[in-house]
Amino acid sequence: QVQLVESGGGSVQAGGSLRLSCAASGYELGSDTMAWFRQAPGKERGGVAAISPGGSIVDYSDSVKGRFTISQDNAKNTLYLEMNSLKTEDTAMYYCAAERRYGANWLSRSSYRYWGQGTQVTVSS
Repeated sequence: QVQLVESGGGSVQAGGSLRLSCAASGYELGSDTMAWFRQAPGKERGGVAAISPGGSIVDYSDSVKGRFTISQDNAKNTLYLEMNSLKTEDTAMYYCAAERRYGANWLSRSSYRYWGQGTQVTVSS
């Protein structure tokens, strides 16, 4: 049974940083694309960042480019999202996702099979 468990969320002031983690069990990191998504109240869940199985290729939404960094530690079977220069508009529930359908968009919600339960990030001004 695949389980993805996010952690590291919290409350931070604008300009601050947070590091999210997604620990996987029953699923081997490095076997397929993984990604981070976020969903703010009243908005659709959208892709934030994605990483190729080997970690050599990454993709980011325009809104987080240059501020967020996705990475993975295959030995720890954990996915990370380093978030810097946080803005109030980054406030959302953040989810990790795994196993992308072949050929599907890297940052599309419908592309992924497995999801974590989410971790809340709140950025205040």
